[in-house]
Amino acid sequence: MALALLLLIPLLAAVLTALPMERRAAPWPTLVGCAVVLGLAIRVAWLASRGVELSGLGGAFAVDALSALLVALIALVGATAALFSWGYLAAGGAHRVLASASRTRLYYVLFNLFLASLLAVPLLSNLALVWVAVALTTLLSAFLVAHEDTPEALEAAWKYVILTTVGAVLALLGIVLLYWSLRQTGGTDFTWPGLARAAGRMPHAPLWAGFLLILIGFGTKAGLAPMHTWLPDAHGQAPAPICALLSGVETSTALYVILRLAPILDGAGLPRARTWMLGFGIGSVAVAALLLIRVRDYKRMFAYSTVEHMGIILAAAGFAGGGFGVAFQIAAHALAKSLCFYAAGAVLLTTGTQQIADLRGLLRSAPAVALGLLTATLAVAGAPPFAVFMSELAVFKQGLAGARYGAVALLALFVVIAFCAMLRHVQRIVFGADPATDETPPMPRIPRACLTTLVVAALPVLVLGLYLPPFLRDLLSAAGRAISG
Repeated sequence: MALALLLLIPLLAAVLTALPMERRAAPWPTLVGCAVVLGLAIRVAWLASRGVELSGLGGAFAVDALSALLVALIALVGATAALFSWGYLAAGGAHRVLASASRTRLYYVLFNLFLASLLAVPLLSNLALVWVAVALTTLLSAFLVAHEDTPEALEAAWKYVILTTVGAVLALLGIVLLYWSLRQTGGTDFTWPGLARAAGRMPHAPLWAGFLLILIGFGTKAGLAPMHTWLPDAHGQAPAPICALLSGVETSTALYVILRLAPILDGAGLPRARTWMLGFGIGSVAVAALLLIRVRDYKRMFAYSTVEHMGIILAAAGFAGGGFGVAFQIAAHALAKSLCFYAAGAVLLTTGTQQIADLRGLLRSAPAVALGLLTATLAVAGAPPFAVFMSELAVFKQGLAGARYGAVALLALFVVIAFCAMLRHVQRIVFGADPATDETPPMPRIPRACLTTLVVAALPVLVLGLYLPPFLRDLLSAAGRAISG
């Protein structure tokens, strides 16, 4: 019942939000619903860390440690995104346009439906239903990407839909091939456990072709290079709290499907799948690092950082023999990247611009916002003592343990390039001197909900870099075993 409630509560919140109500009351069903979902998700993660595997609705829902980890991350980012949305919409968003009550309600209806579709991906066990859930995340989030209703936002939404839909079609073909391979063994259980049990008897050719199609198809959705081109546009135009969901957890839900396939192909005797994952991963990190050098928009900068992180996760999965670093990187990415877009949203509300060249000396004019941006950038770039630094160390350690010295060296090189590029841009925004004027113009006040979200989102990013609670370490270790097989 608890697994069903994880989906039913956002759906109920969407229905309540759709009812006629004042604009000030519109956020409350979402805020309460997200708080309840977060509590349930923490309970599910706790049970999973103890080795309990949950199921529901006759096996339609199935949760192990890896899916529980993703459910908890989606719930946490969803809760902070809902809180940030409260202040962000009250301030008028990026263009400071006070939306009508009906438009605000529409935002929260779509927000809750999008959250439900994200939660469905790790909860569902049947691959066909997983594909439907991933497709729904695109459909529902596209309207949120276009929420600002500018020509640029509409263009970004269309680009997002077209490219990820092409990827979804390729992934569907791959899933059909997986099902055909399963049927050749006489099996009908088209779930993750069912595929794992039949893997050793499945024919190699269709299984391999299905994997490649899913890697490319869902890799497009995850933002892997060179299929990443929709991602900076969508993240540059979507409202900041939606960017937190898109970048922090939506990309990870698509990558989740690919990661689930790795142990299945290992069991089928196709270990070269991990070599392809390693190649795609390092390629994505390389492309992102080079693009970060010349980026001109700080929201697009964080979008390219997502391409980098998705590459790190996939490359880490290519280091066979241990998945703790993969699971830790997924968690650190979700926490740090959502913080980045909350900081970017606060900067946008304060300054009204996303152009890096237009911003200098933010520490003098808006110290709290500048500190938030600097903290978020250091965290996501992998500076100590933040969680991403520790997760990347775990990934490198995993690669060295597998004697993949060349791959680790390349990965470390591009990570350092990305780190330097991001810090170069942000130090100019925060500390740079504006040669045009010595005066500091008054800055608009940031809504209290937005500042509260920055603090709440920053705490786990810092704490998990210094201390990993035993229950979370157990959860990450169990999730890593699910990835490594």
